[in-house]
Amino acid sequence: MSKVFFHVSMSLDGFIAPESRFDDVGDQRWFAQWSGLQRWILEQKFFRENLKLGEGGQTGEDNRILMETFARTGTTIIGKRMFDAGERLWPEEAPFHTPVFVLTRQVRQPWERPGGTTFYFVNDGIQAALSRAREVAGSRDIRIGGGAQVIRSYLEAGLIDEIVIALAPVFLGSGSRLFDRIDPEKHKLEILGASASPLAMQLRYAVRAA
Repeated sequence: MSKVFFHVSMSLDGFIAPESRFDDVGDQRWFAQWSGLQRWILEQKFFRENLKLGEGGQTGEDNRILMETFARTGTTIIGKRMFDAGERLWPEEAPFHTPVFVLTRQVRQPWERPGGTTFYFVNDGIQAALSRAREVAGSRDIRIGGGAQVIRSYLEAGLIDEIVIALAPVFLGSGSRLFDRIDPEKHKLEILGASASPLAMQLRYAVRAA
């Protein structure tokens, strides 16, 4: 059966996104913090190729991990806020190249993009989205893409099999905290592996029932 996993970048103080800001100065600060958090991705050859940004990029351990994550992912589940940001910022050929299920209250027809990405809008909760994701994932895995609230919802429901954290060498101070108010009695973690690069520490855990 497909595994359900998430793979996110996290700051040393536990945030996976900077605090949202709406003024111009704040937007610049937000982007600078986000770029520092995601630097390990932005500098990789696979990332540049996937977004058609041209040649170049690193080809070491971080690049291998990006390629492995992409290859294992048969479909992705994301929240409405993440989709709204991506709808504005992703290129026309969105970077997923698989079906993507969006958790939302909005009723909307599937949105097909070039390159194999189709967004489906799910109005009846995380279990329904996961059931639909299993139908299309085949032998590949299901990635919970974010944001933090969506990831926590699946984790607290006991639906996550594997956690992968790219621990970036930055502090954010505030923002979207990944493990905020997680029930410590629900989960037992088993270390599956770790690897390091100059840009991030990659930490992998299996999630077991406590």
